Amino acid sequence: MALKRIGSQTVKFVNPPTILSSGTIVGPKEGQGPLKDYFDMILTDDTYGEKSWEKAECKMFQDSVNLALKKANLNITDIDYLIGGDLLNQIITSSFAARQFNVPTFGLYGACSTMAEGLSIGSMLIDGGYADYVIATTASHFSTAERQYRFPLEQGIQRPFTSQWTVTGSGSSLLSSTGNGPYITHVTTGKVVDLGIKDANNMGAAMAPAAADTIIAHFKDTGFTINDYDLIITGDMARVGKNILMELLTKEGYDIESKYKDCGIEIFDETQDVHSGGSGAGCSAVVLNGWLLNQINNGIYNRILFVATGALLSPTSAQQGESIPGIAHAVTITGHI
Repeated sequence: MALKRIGSQTVKFVNPPTILSSGTIVGPKEGQGPLKDYFDMILTDDTYGEKSWEKAECKMFQDSVNLALKKANLNITDIDYLIGGDLLNQIITSSFAARQFNVPTFGLYGACSTMAEGLSIGSMLIDGGYADYVIATTASHFSTAERQYRFPLEQGIQRPFTSQWTVTGSGSSLLSSTGNGPYITHVTTGKVVDLGIKDANNMGAAMAPAAADTIIAHFKDTGFTINDYDLIITGDMARVGKNILMELLTKEGYDIESKYKDCGIEIFDETQDVHSGGSGAGCSAVVLNGWLLNQINNGIYNRILFVATGALLSPTSAQQGESIPGIAHAVTITGHI
């Protein structure tokens, strides 16, 4: 019997895991944005001293894990599971980074929803008694994503205003069975939703229906209302997707505008020429593990709903004219229980 499951899609933890520490690394552009003071490391060169952007992305993944470990005064040998994912084919960033750590590893693919997916699975492992320490990590890189999903940078293709800028960055959350918070109290696992959007330069429109579906399921399962949260934050709707999401929720009777922000909007400002906003697996990861945890630890927010969203396309599916499925996972993070 699933004793900890409430409603159709949500788990309520009996012993809520603590986010014991975090690590964040971002690229030069992200380091010029409004959240620059909240990141542990800002690169001056997006190759990070490596011979390729892919190797740089892998190095960011490794080093964000090491930053989280250092803050918690733990070693990699203390970790029961590493849970990681990224945007590249066969999640090579995560897999190649994990070979340096020699710990049990789960590789995930949820596109830009991967941070919330990793937190969800890691929290279940800890609350279920299967682990004491779990690290959830994601990474992305503007240049690796452009090379895989769109066009080589050398071609200088003009980007439409609905497009988003893939964040160069990596964020890690170290989850623990003990600690004084912030706590993960609930997770709502999303469903794959596809309303037929085919434009790979408009991922916000593709992801918004999935975000709406998960947020509505969360409220129905838990009985929470908008007033139970200090902040509801998605990652990464950006400006186009944010407006669509608010419209979809309003039609269902949920007006979240007064409590709503988006990671893809927060990480860049309008002068940085990112069009609709930021995206990428690293986007919500660095915003959460940098700015948001700082705000919770300093008492500015107590309870937030972190809803990371993903566009589940591949180069092959796009070339074959397939539509873009979306998914969103919601995680309730509370400073004090």
